[in-house]
Amino acid sequence: MSEKIINDFSITVATVNGSGSQTANTVLLRALFKMGIPVSGKNLFPSNIQGQPTWYTIRVNKDGFTARRDEHEIVVTMNPASFARDLESVQPGGVFFYADDIKTPITRGDISIYPMPVKQLIKGADVSPKLLDYIANMVYVGILAHILAIPLDKIREALMVHFKGKEKAVDSNFITIKSSAEWAAQNLKKSDSFYVEPMDKTSGLIMADGNTAAALGAIYGGVQFVAWYPITPASSLAETMNEYLPQLRKNADGKNTYAVLQAEDELAAVGMTIGAGWAGLRSMTSTSGPGLSLMTEYAGLAYYAETPIVIWDVQRIGPSTGMPTRTSQGDLNLAYFMGHGDTNQVILLPGSVSECFEFGWRAFDIAERLQTPVFVLIDLDYGMNQWMTEPFQYPDAPMDRGKLLWEEELNNLAGNWGRYRDVDGDAITYRTLPGNKHPAAAWFARGTGHDENAKYSEDARTWEKNMARLARKYDTARQYVPKAVIEDDGNEVGILAYGSVIPAVEEARILLQQAKGPKTDFLRLRALPCTPEVQEFVKKHKRIYCVEANRDGQLKQILTIAMPTEAAKFRYAGHSDGLPLTAAWVKNAILSQEVE
Repeated sequence: MSEKIINDFSITVATVNGSGSQTANTVLLRALFKMGIPVSGKNLFPSNIQGQPTWYTIRVNKDGFTARRDEHEIVVTMNPASFARDLESVQPGGVFFYADDIKTPITRGDISIYPMPVKQLIKGADVSPKLLDYIANMVYVGILAHILAIPLDKIREALMVHFKGKEKAVDSNFITIKSSAEWAAQNLKKSDSFYVEPMDKTSGLIMADGNTAAALGAIYGGVQFVAWYPITPASSLAETMNEYLPQLRKNADGKNTYAVLQAEDELAAVGMTIGAGWAGLRSMTSTSGPGLSLMTEYAGLAYYAETPIVIWDVQRIGPSTGMPTRTSQGDLNLAYFMGHGDTNQVILLPGSVSECFEFGWRAFDIAERLQTPVFVLIDLDYGMNQWMTEPFQYPDAPMDRGKLLWEEELNNLAGNWGRYRDVDGDAITYRTLPGNKHPAAAWFARGTGHDENAKYSEDARTWEKNMARLARKYDTARQYVPKAVIEDDGNEVGILAYGSVIPAVEEARILLQQAKGPKTDFLRLRALPCTPEVQEFVKKHKRIYCVEANRDGQLKQILTIAMPTEAAKFRYAGHSDGLPLTAAWVKNAILSQEVE
């Protein structure tokens, strides 16, 4: 056996969709996390309900890197259909665990092989026959725990978290895990080099997915109305709200202070959301690419009628139905220009799971301050996968309801106001809400041409004046959206990225140094329109690499439009195959253009 490899490898588990393996995989992930070891978990699953191959990869990295890797040092296969592919994927010097009832020949001599008598080890399991297939996954948890030296008490702690302290469920699974570990101790001789050892690099962190964080952030931001239609990978965002809202949002009489409606389709969902936003509720919807496409006309209505709403887009790969369970950043252009005619939408771009929480509440403040739709774009990788994150921070400021006029203000104005009249030069007008009893409070919301008093108009000058104000309001938005996060050491080369590609970029910058490539500065974009420091960053660098998970370099396109005099600096370094970008790919994409 060669020198020990400690806390620096990937574990990939190959099972069948619908087999209940997610519980076992999450338990492994959390046990490692509880050992203080930096980890991330990525689920590669098919878009059918069950029966097709699925893979779950846990990256273990002592340096804290969490991006996806192409290398698989440890592979566990429970699925005959993917056996040959799984065996081939193991790195030389790696490890292959397999259920021994799979009788496919193994010809590789450059890896360690561990057969697992899964059916034998679950014979005595004290569970319903319907649950035997689920318990079977706990066999590889126990055997891996022994081979890698994961303490069983950490496994049990992870089970307690997963089953929310339900002792019976914990015990039924832990018995199989323990017996499997004991079997491995008696029957398997370790021949590989991979180990885990306790660290202290996860202290103060939690494990969470972005959809859960977004849902909780919206709840703490005062959401009052949610309309949604199920779509992968956004469904769990609304489902999480249905789980937590009943616990967190009741008045003193025990009555709900919110409404969640599952609409008949995405068009109806966004229509309801706009109606609630017009009525003064903090309202939102969530969807993915195909649903966002359906919402286009209504998004234009909300933009022109100046109705505050929040739309979460958990992106998947397209166009069309695409691959529903694969990730992408392909909706940026759609969201940015969403709506026919001249529109520019405000977009927030969370760069971590904790920012999914923060932007969950902050999006409402921005939407109501600007009286416009706010789109929050994440993707399947952030939305559905497990990430280490800082604990969520309670909103640090009172809710910003924007420019609202109530009875007292209207009395002071003697009723002289206009719904679309800019009185202070920031292009944001005042509004009133239903329930205001002042006789001058009412106004008619419309998507057709209107003047500053909200009266119907087809006058050409009035139209142009109103559209010019909306353009100025988009400039005003720059002072309210989150600023970019910048690491600038004065290098010639800059990298510009957002969202779930950030972990790959952070690791790629280290790999570039190791490869004696260019030293880089990094700007993490968090919103559109761009804030002033983005333009400053671009101007001071000779080359800017836009790292994106889409085919056409959509961020590069938007920045080229926004900064035409700097257009020659922008270079595209991305691709879109449905999988999260790897650091190695980002490194090579930049190096290949540096030598041209």
